[in-house]
Amino acid sequence: MKRTKKITTAIIIFFLIIVVIIAGRYAIGLYFKKKFSKRPPPGVIVEVITNKSFSQSLESYCTSLSSKTTSFKIKKDELLEQINFNKKVNKGDIIAKLSSKTITAPFSGIIGKRGISGSSLGSENTIILTLDDSRNILCDLKIPEVYAAILKKDLKLRATFSAYKDKTYEGKIESVASRVDPQTRSILARAKINNENSEIIPGSLLEIKILYNEKNALSVPDTSIMYEGSKKFIYKIIANNMIKKTEVETGIRNSGNLEVLSGLNEGDQIIAEGLTKVRPGMKVKPIINSQ
Repeated sequence: MKRTKKITTAIIIFFLIIVVIIAGRYAIGLYFKKKFSKRPPPGVIVEVITNKSFSQSLESYCTSLSSKTTSFKIKKDELLEQINFNKKVNKGDIIAKLSSKTITAPFSGIIGKRGISGSSLGSENTIILTLDDSRNILCDLKIPEVYAAILKKDLKLRATFSAYKDKTYEGKIESVASRVDPQTRSILARAKINNENSEIIPGSLLEIKILYNEKNALSVPDTSIMYEGSKKFIYKIIANNMIKKTEVETGIRNSGNLEVLSGLNEGDQIIAEGLTKVRPGMKVKPIINSQ
């Protein structure tokens, strides 16, 4: 009888311990749920969907040419005054005074000297004086014939010069040849580039980016895109600052932005940065991107 009573007591104690453990775990769960439910929603960078400019580009290179250039062959012993090379002159300014004549600038430009030795001219007494107008630079581009359908006059372009790596020069296509070169399978196009400060020196190698298929389209920053296999998603801000995972279709990429073909409308708000902080259905604290 005593043994049965002990077993019964042990069973009761065992079940009491189980109840205490379950109650304790439930109480702890309530505590943490209450604690974390008071956390403020995470702050995320939000951007409003607007139209931006998009274009495709074709890259090439060329050697820069002065828009106007001329040269004068003169004798050193005829010079009455020293010539100031690398000097800007205006049309009509005197650029060289000789015993036999005075040379004036037929157009505005920079005075220079051709880099050839006197011996190659047949006399060490002879120099070649040059005048270059480089406010607009010309360059001839050889464009592969596969781009014949898009290559046309007035296409915008951007040029870069290695001496000024962080600067871009604007220009356009001035003319396009009417034939394809059968030897190179390319079309010759002449570009005109704004060089107002004469930073691009004639003879320089330029990297050219020709822009085509320019258009305005809805845009999202590429940091807002989530990739899942072949599909792309973004987090869209809906009522009460809740977020919704939305599938989008994108097109051209341009300067850190993607063209939106479907899935969004102008004026929609999307999460641009902070994707790791959120999950579908969460409430967030929007921080509007001012850029």
